[in-house]
Amino acid sequence: MPDRYSTLRAQRRAETQRMIQAHAVRLFAERGYDATTMTDVAEAAGVSPMTVYRHFPTKEDLVLVDQYGSLIAERIAASSAAQPLVRRIGGALVESSTELTAGSRGPGLTADGQFLLARLRLMISTPALRAKHLDNHYVLQQAIVGALGDDTTDPDAAFRAQAAASACLAAMHTALVRWAEDDGRTELPELIAEALAAAFGEDILGAGPDIRTSGAG
Repeated sequence: MPDRYSTLRAQRRAETQRMIQAHAVRLFAERGYDATTMTDVAEAAGVSPMTVYRHFPTKEDLVLVDQYGSLIAERIAASSAAQPLVRRIGGALVESSTELTAGSRGPGLTADGQFLLARLRLMISTPALRAKHLDNHYVLQQAIVGALGDDTTDPDAAFRAQAAASACLAAMHTALVRWAEDDGRTELPELIAEALAAAFGEDILGAGPDIRTSGAG
């Protein structure tokens, strides 16, 4: 029973966090990031400022915190260790973006896709968020390295995993910026696959164009 209650508490916490973040991103988009305070976000979400700070210690966290890293890590951990590192990571990035956007684009974007697009626009347009985003990038890189399951006590293996993760994330970042600039009119999984192919070669994903829409189920 304690495990069940712990799970329910975690679910409620995640729901509250997502609700607060949704209001914050909306207000930032409407009023501007600098013009919106943590108190404004609390009032819009119908919670106390203390609750906002408990979930998001800094204003930047209201935009930057997400659960997508865990989704990517799960995909990588489930992939075959026999595959090349870049293929495992790249495939997980494409599959995760497919799950988040459901292969939709433009006005037909899913709620998760619209939320991701709004966050990206803020990160691109707000200097303070662009700088802070580098910290998130490093955290995601380390999560990917951990999900690969390699022997990180081996300096050479750890270096190869970090290099592969960093290179794949750089390609994904390029695709995300293009997607945001295009107002989500192009399918995000396709852009990520194209960026990876440009960086590593057409056969890097090992499944041709089909991988762009696979893995959502």
